Amino acid sequence: MSERESMEYDVVIVGAGPAGLAAAIRLKQQNAEVSVCIVEKGSEVGAHILSGAVLDPTALNELMPDWKAQGAPLNQPVIEDRFLFLTQSSANQVPNWMLPACFKNHGNYIISLANVCRWLGTKAEELGVEIYPGFAAAEVLFNDDGSVKGVATGDMGIGKNGEHTGRYARGMELHAKYTFFAEGCRGNLGKELQEKFKLREGRDPQVYGLGLKELWEVAPEKHVPGLVVHTAGWPLANDTYGGSYLYHLENNLVAVGFVVGLGYSNPYLSPFEEFQRYKTHAAIRGFFDSGKRIAYGARAINAGGLQSLPKLAFPGGVLIGDDAGFLNASRIKGSHAAIKSGMLAADAAVLALKAGRTSDELTDYPVAFEASWLYEELHKARNFKPWMSKGLYTGTLMVGIDQVVFGGKAPWTLHHQHADHETLKNKSKVAPITYPKPDGVLTFDRLSSVFISNTNHEEDQPAHLTLINTDVPVNVNLALYDGPESRYCPAGVYEFVDAPGNTRKLQINAQNCVHCKTCDIKDPTQNIKWVVPEGGGGPNYPNM
Repeated sequence: MSERESMEYDVVIVGAGPAGLAAAIRLKQQNAEVSVCIVEKGSEVGAHILSGAVLDPTALNELMPDWKAQGAPLNQPVIEDRFLFLTQSSANQVPNWMLPACFKNHGNYIISLANVCRWLGTKAEELGVEIYPGFAAAEVLFNDDGSVKGVATGDMGIGKNGEHTGRYARGMELHAKYTFFAEGCRGNLGKELQEKFKLREGRDPQVYGLGLKELWEVAPEKHVPGLVVHTAGWPLANDTYGGSYLYHLENNLVAVGFVVGLGYSNPYLSPFEEFQRYKTHAAIRGFFDSGKRIAYGARAINAGGLQSLPKLAFPGGVLIGDDAGFLNASRIKGSHAAIKSGMLAADAAVLALKAGRTSDELTDYPVAFEASWLYEELHKARNFKPWMSKGLYTGTLMVGIDQVVFGGKAPWTLHHQHADHETLKNKSKVAPITYPKPDGVLTFDRLSSVFISNTNHEEDQPAHLTLINTDVPVNVNLALYDGPESRYCPAGVYEFVDAPGNTRKLQINAQNCVHCKTCDIKDPTQNIKWVVPEGGGGPNYPNM
């Protein structure tokens, strides 16, 4: 096999999300001579970016105080907050004076995070950052002393059976003095690094939610620019963590989404179907009358908070953004945290480079984090998810006490006891859930949803979803849990089909994958391994 060509940089960044782009911009702001490269697996900057999103501009103000003059697409300030507790037949609004501060959005903006990242990408390039979309970082490279040397992008043009096709092109090696990993939630290289450098020792297990989102163009008379609606309760059972959001952007656009905590126990639960059912509630469905769904996507999110953060720095590299787990679950916000973490890591790298250091541990980064407003914010929110995992009503009461009475400074810290793949109950111990059929107007099936995510993968390539043991799906998952992968996947990737001899087998429709990482998280035996496909593959999210 031919040698890979290599390129040398001061800093290589994996992922052009808010963390990676903010880090690149900060590096160039601090020292224009620092050479910076970003590799992005999406076909363009923003293609794989999915978020609600309501943006707290605090970190952006620090990164680029004149963002408004520079044309940042923060066009719709939040005008009104509503928080509803839903039952199947009622909706009870919490008076705003009773809402904890984490549920108030005055001063924030309803945005398309994908478009904000596209804008940040142009700003980074204006500063001299090299951005290479369509190139997936597939391998971490190491120096002889074990420190991170950089990354290699995946080979292109390898056929399903491993043969070189006419499109074959060897991947590139990108060498750096420091490498920033900003792949987003459950990044596969970040996961590998956490294991290699034992970054999770002494930390709680990370816990996750699956966020599903649709973008609608609604009738003008149904549009309330700046309205933010959050709900808890129905259609989820009281013991299942989750809730919804409904954000009114500009131009008659409404982002509607649903988050289900992946620690749920009933293997018959389908997050996608719960999302569709939520839209039928009498207090919600009216927003969509005469409207049109124009985009769909799904993405796992970190929800563990402060006590689930891994060690952030290791020889030659750092984890930033959601690759580390910087998300405030109580606020349903991570973009501002991602931006701030990227800035803090960039500052540490600039100091190291100025001192002539290379490939060592950027210890100034975690120290700066612990002294920052971001640490204080996450510390105040640390008990939110552990309390809410105890059930809707108990959790709501205790979160109210924690946030209102103690202001997030209670003299105790609760801990996450289980990883999400450990929580499923045997199928014999739970009741199956029957979901209504989609009507194609308000509610939809998975395949028509994947279609409008613009997901595409080169068909002649090795599957990026692999099984460690091919017998496990039938002998364990189907036998004990009735095949939960056919339900937790929001894209119809996993399907149990008939096989010879009156048996069943798992069919993997990898071309449907929207890169949400749910399977990598929730599979009860951790038998499914997600790796990057060819660069440029996956969803192409417009305005998400």
